[in-house]
Amino acid sequence: MTMDDKLKPLRVQIDAIDAQILDLLNQRARVAQQVGHVKAETNAPVFRPEREAQILRSVAERNPGPLLDTDIQTVFREVMSACRALEKRVTVAYLGPAGTFSEQAVYQQFGRAVEGMPCASIDEVFRATEAGTADFGVVPIENSSEGVINRTLDLLLQTTLTLSGEVSIQVNHSLMTRSGNMNDIKSICAHSQALAQCQLWLNQNYPNIERRAVASNGEAARLAGEDPTVAAIASEIAGKNYSLQVVKAHIQDDPHNRTRFAVIGRLHTAPSGKDQTSLVLSVPNKAGAVYNLLAPLAKHGVSMTRFESRPARMGTWEYYFYVDVEGHLKDSKVADALKELKDNSAFFKVLGSYPFSL
Repeated sequence: MTMDDKLKPLRVQIDAIDAQILDLLNQRARVAQQVGHVKAETNAPVFRPEREAQILRSVAERNPGPLLDTDIQTVFREVMSACRALEKRVTVAYLGPAGTFSEQAVYQQFGRAVEGMPCASIDEVFRATEAGTADFGVVPIENSSEGVINRTLDLLLQTTLTLSGEVSIQVNHSLMTRSGNMNDIKSICAHSQALAQCQLWLNQNYPNIERRAVASNGEAARLAGEDPTVAAIASEIAGKNYSLQVVKAHIQDDPHNRTRFAVIGRLHTAPSGKDQTSLVLSVPNKAGAVYNLLAPLAKHGVSMTRFESRPARMGTWEYYFYVDVEGHLKDSKVADALKELKDNSAFFKVLGSYPFSL
């Protein structure tokens, strides 16, 4: 038998299975439309991150293989995204232009059946979301190598928006130019965080070329696409958008480099079963104040997963503390701990409760 003879019955099976999948997908879509009608009657939100997180965890737990859990979750995320778009196509603002890791975070959280709104700065992402031009925003909040994104923390302190999700992205930086080599290159452009994340590699390989910080890696790719004397550090997706060629891939100093993104909006997320709550606190500048402030967490058995400080910028050496704890605001032990925290704080703000990143 020829290879085609052997493949023909297998292809017939695949075609039959694909027909069943297509039928089931449309059955699901019709049910999703009915859900949309019920939501419209009660003015319920279209996007329910806790519900989608539960579904994605469940399919991974029930997956017998051979497909990987992460691949199964990707498929189901896109199915949910397409079904959600039948109710309403959600608009999501992010730090642009196209091709940034922020855009990648949007698709990882919402799927591709959304309207992306690239913004020139993190401030603009907040403004678009606060004004209602975008339903949600996605902003970088922390990098595993370089720490927190200070501008995001400052804006979270001021905004009326809440956190409804988080996304963790593996960050792989590539050095790219129009030609695919570094001949005649006079400057290397990237976001300041990306330059810092590749500092050792750049020092070893191109110590004498100027490094220029720009608003985003996507903007760096755009500039490199227009100017043959500019190299960009960005994702390969951004490079393809601007017809760049890779000089060297994976130049980040930390091979496990990741960036955590926050989803901002006006949605208050219900418990999903695996959640965390983000807070901002401050205390008077006196001995033992921080210890006394956080004691309620230990008392009520609530685990703290992150603790960052930022100057209050009032000239008095006081600080705001950004704290993440395990659990949802509606969990009894979390609610009890936060009530005591609030009583002990000079300033207290809940940024939101939301599902852990998958």
